[in-house]
Amino acid sequence: MVIVTNISFPTESAKEMGERFLQVSPLPEFLSRKGPFFSSNNTGGVNSLSFYELDNDKLAEGMIAVSEYITGFFGIPGFSYEVKVSLEIEESLKMIGLA
Repeated sequence: MVIVTNISFPTESAKEMGERFLQVSPLPEFLSRKGPFFSSNNTGGVNSLSFYELDNDKLAEGMIAVSEYITGFFGIPGFSYEVKVSLEIEESLKMIGLA
């Protein structure tokens, strides 16, 4: 199971985002982060995608930790985010009785 975060902000806020990134509290050891991966364009600004792998039994604790991490960026002009849980194919198949 993974928690996926999609963060976006205008290029004018990039320096403040970088400064906050260096200041926010580290995530707990049970979350294995892949990313952040960045892309940008001249109309939508900067987009950051991160994947946090964790054991299923840590999902609630993981969502709290990631949500608290995201709040470290609140107040930055143009900051927006999405946090969602995504299942691996095996987990999805179990949900519909195919595994």
